[in-house]
Formats: sequence, structure tokens, C-alpha cells
Amino acid sequence: MFIRPMTLPNRLIEIFHYDSPGYRPLVDFESWRVALLNFSPDLLPGNLTRMQRHNETDEVFVLLAGRCILFVGEGDESVTRIHGVDLAPGHVHNVRRAVWHTHTLSVDAKVLIVENRDTTYDNSPFIALTQTQQQSILDLVAMFW
Repeated sequence: MFIRPMTLPNRLIEIFHYDSPGYRPLVDFESWRVALLNFSPDLLPGNLTRMQRHNETDEVFVLLAGRCILFVGEGDESVTRIHGVDLAPGHVHNVRRAVWHTHTLSVDAKVLIVENRDTTYDNSPFIALTQTQQQSILDLVAMFW
């Protein structure tokens, strides 16, 4: 007998959907979290003014729709060089623990994110980008897109 997923009891399966702008955690279980990231105007290349790193976890990005460029920065206490990765749909992109990163998304983008459940602002500092670094991001966007 076929049962439509929406009629299954949630003790068997939970189904989540998120289409609003920005980041939203959807599933937290024991030590891990799954979230979705959708386009938001603050993620336009010209609006990127800082990078973040997670001091206690790697972070996985999987492009589900649209386009996303993931920017990763070399350096410990400051960003010394910025690299860009144009995410390939369906590929797993793992940003290593304590690596500075940010991203820009196309308007139709949807990105799946997996990280530790206890990832918070307390263990994920931000660093401001210089004007030169912001220009480097704009140059990378022009190269990829």
C-alpha cells in the first residue's frame, strides 16, 4: 500500500521546507544540524563586508539550485588571501574548521548546510573585510559569473 509522505506520522518522518530569504536551521539532532540558505540581499557581492569562521566545526555546503560562490580566506588572525569556489550542484563542499568564509548567491539559489548543532556566534567569530578584500571578491564574482 502506498502512503503519501504528508500523511505519515511525524514519529516516522519529518518533512521540512524553507523558501524565505536567508539561513534557517531545519533539523537539529544530537551533535549535528541541517539548514537551508536561500538568497538574501545582504549576500549580494557588493554587500559582503565580513567573513566568518567556525572554531569548533567544519561546515558542509551543497548547492541544490541556482548559483553560489563560496569565498574562503587564508590566514589565522587576519585574512591574507581570498579564494573563490563556484559551487557545483550536488557536490559536497566542506569548509574546514577555523577557515574564514562567506558566500554570494544568485536570486534563485538554495544551499543545503550541515554543521555541528552547537555552532553559535560564541564560537564563530567574524572579521571585517578591507576595501581591497571586498574588491577581490567583486573581481572573483566577475571571473566566475
